[in-house]
Amino acid sequence: NMGCPAKKVCSKAAGSALMQDEILVRDILNAVTSSVDVPVTLKMRTGWNHTNKNAPTIAKIAQDAGIQMLSVHGRTKEDKYNGKAEYDTIASVVSQVEIPVIANGDITSAKKAKQVLDDTGASGVMVGRATQGNPWIIGEIAHYLKTGIHTKTPSSELKKQTALNHIQQIHEFYGEGLGVRIARKHILWYLQHFKNKPQTCFAKISKIDASKKQYQYFKNCINELN
Repeated sequence: NMGCPAKKVCSKAAGSALMQDEILVRDILNAVTSSVDVPVTLKMRTGWNHTNKNAPTIAKIAQDAGIQMLSVHGRTKEDKYNGKAEYDTIASVVSQVEIPVIANGDITSAKKAKQVLDDTGASGVMVGRATQGNPWIIGEIAHYLKTGIHTKTPSSELKKQTALNHIQQIHEFYGEGLGVRIARKHILWYLQHFKNKPQTCFAKISKIDASKKQYQYFKNCINELN
């Protein structure tokens, strides 16, 4: 993963900070691909900053090292998640290699996914933040790319049940303390995809520190929504 722009990661010469050292990138990729018998993929950004967009160069290094697929987020490390994703650099990466390239960044709808594929020539798309509270977007994109027709909006009942199941699974997997804290952000994301959401709902949920109470209050909130 050479795509993470987080300060705590990059300060340790990891994540997208690695894109500054192309020799080190080559050595790491060669070491990994020669050590395993499974396909190795690489995720990266367009470069370190706007004057150092070296994704096409690293893409060729990766291909030569035996990397089987690339995912490229259309921003530099310096951009973090600000501004608009640049698809021209992703298109340049596609033109430089023969392995599949996956386009990532600002893909928020099925129509946008089709546009990005057309503009970049990428083999596929990766969706990140747009799935938060809206996991159905993956199926919507797949259906639209296959048929050219938009799917129906998921029913309110399906959205409610999916959200409740997800929160319950978070509680079960992470345990009482951590599970409650992680669930808060997912609850907020889900609430943003319901109409007529009560303004006080998340404010109250964010103060709850017990999983059963958090789940029940969230359930009560969304049962009043449509």
